[in-house]
Amino acid sequence: MSREARIGTLDSLREHLQWAIELEHATLPPYLCALYSLDRERNPEAAEIVGSVFVEEMLHLALAANLLNAVGGRPLLDSPRMLPPHPRRLPHGDRSLELSLVPFGADALEMFLRLERPAPPGAAPEGDDYETIGQFYAAIEQGLRHLCDRLGEREVFSGDPARQVHAGHFRHTAGRLVAVHDLKSALAALEEIVEQGEGNSHGEVWDGDKDVFHPERDEVAHYYRFQELRSGRRYQRGDTPETGPTGEPILVDPAGVRPMPPNPRPAEPGSATRRAQEEFDHTYCAVLHLLERAFNGNPRLLAVATGTMYALKAQALALMEAGAGPTFGYVAPERRRWSVGDERRIVVLRDGPYVVYGGVPLRRKRKIVSSGNDALTWQTGEPLETEETYALCRCGHSGAKPFCDGTHALIGFDGTESPVMRPYQELQHVHDGVGISAQRVGELCIHAAFCIGRTRPIAAMLADTGDSDVRSNVMGRIDHCPSGSYSYALERGGETIEPDLPQAVSVLEEEDGLASALWVTGKVPVMRSDGRPLETRNRMTLCRCGHSGNKPLCDGTHREIGFREEPSPITNPTTREGTIS
Repeated sequence: MSREARIGTLDSLREHLQWAIELEHATLPPYLCALYSLDRERNPEAAEIVGSVFVEEMLHLALAANLLNAVGGRPLLDSPRMLPPHPRRLPHGDRSLELSLVPFGADALEMFLRLERPAPPGAAPEGDDYETIGQFYAAIEQGLRHLCDRLGEREVFSGDPARQVHAGHFRHTAGRLVAVHDLKSALAALEEIVEQGEGNSHGEVWDGDKDVFHPERDEVAHYYRFQELRSGRRYQRGDTPETGPTGEPILVDPAGVRPMPPNPRPAEPGSATRRAQEEFDHTYCAVLHLLERAFNGNPRLLAVATGTMYALKAQALALMEAGAGPTFGYVAPERRRWSVGDERRIVVLRDGPYVVYGGVPLRRKRKIVSSGNDALTWQTGEPLETEETYALCRCGHSGAKPFCDGTHALIGFDGTESPVMRPYQELQHVHDGVGISAQRVGELCIHAAFCIGRTRPIAAMLADTGDSDVRSNVMGRIDHCPSGSYSYALERGGETIEPDLPQAVSVLEEEDGLASALWVTGKVPVMRSDGRPLETRNRMTLCRCGHSGNKPLCDGTHREIGFREEPSPITNPTTREGTIS
């Protein structure tokens, strides 16, 4: 295809919009390396500027996905083609432009200025081997208009509106996340991408938004933000591309930049550095996996994907301090284990939420108690609306409980999991009665109190289980134990009898509105963040207050801290503390 060839079919349009996704993603690793190399204490303004560009490139990625979904395409991100070795060329762009992983400095700024430079006045749209990003998007705009004229908007915009991500799914930027459903909204999305990169109306330095960190200022486009860093001054009203910035100075301390070898290569196999690089790669590929899920029918996962990105910073800094750097290598899904397939399962993300795959039903259950607060039974509420893949809060601070909204990243949640427990059968203590053998693992107890009773605990009742009414009472109480800490057989060593529970996740509420654990039933597998499975059982309880000493399992700490579902006050996500840097 020549540079000027028109995008003349829907298949060609979808192909070019997938290229747009790859283009926007290709900018992320170089921006991240420059950002993480900056010591924020010594270079706060430079970190703020590079960080703001990175977040807006994430916005552009989401807009490109919205455009592709709107015309009936399927965004692809979790693929080796997204992470070729660096240096690399911009996907389908000018072959003379190479993207490298380098620390902040003159080389990084020159690369960013070349990447973001505005199209020359009157430049033709270019669908392939494009000289500027603006010309590439002009070709997409031209193709959209042509196809709408020829086929009609309804034929062009045939995608499912439910796959659109919108402002409710994205934050940290003054830019607009446009939901695309017709030509007008598609053109608005394209305008947002181009103006944030090149400037307003292709002739001004401003992008039309207010500075998210400094609302008293107008925000300049990406190209001109990098001009500010190179010139050491900010743009002010009256400045033009020709005058350059003439406003207040921007100070950059070269000594406040962490060293990193250009385009780092994998370290020696088996070395600590190699393991750290692989950990970074796993986290980054988890981000790609979550983004692909978010853009393919699970839009709430966008907040989870961006939250997971926060884990990259500490991993990148550790590599730089070791004299190395991230390689952004692709990790095949089969090596990640947890991200393969659509079967029902729950995955614990490191320092993040629980990701639930396979459309596992989600509902609420409320504990029914007597007038004396004795546990009696569970009342099942209406199902909660979910997507096929959804994420549940593990830190206890989400404003959208029980769902994750990315808050774990802002508060620095430490979700470190306890060592893998031995199997239930090895840990259980057995107490025999008449016609019943009770088994208990205290490490699983969440203190839901069904085993206590109004007058006597189960342990004391076993001596009287010759009375079938007492025995039935014991069995019923054990069946209501959500964690399965207690179970029973009819005789010692016999087959454990479990209640018939559906595959589901239940959000538990105990007496007086106390928020309790997540009750996983029906042998839904649960995978730790290190890829090792928990013992698959008919029932288990997962911590959702963030304070259990037995993570990811609940240990009843929610009772001690009086955990509730009300949103917790946290740092405003649009402030400095809430940025990706």
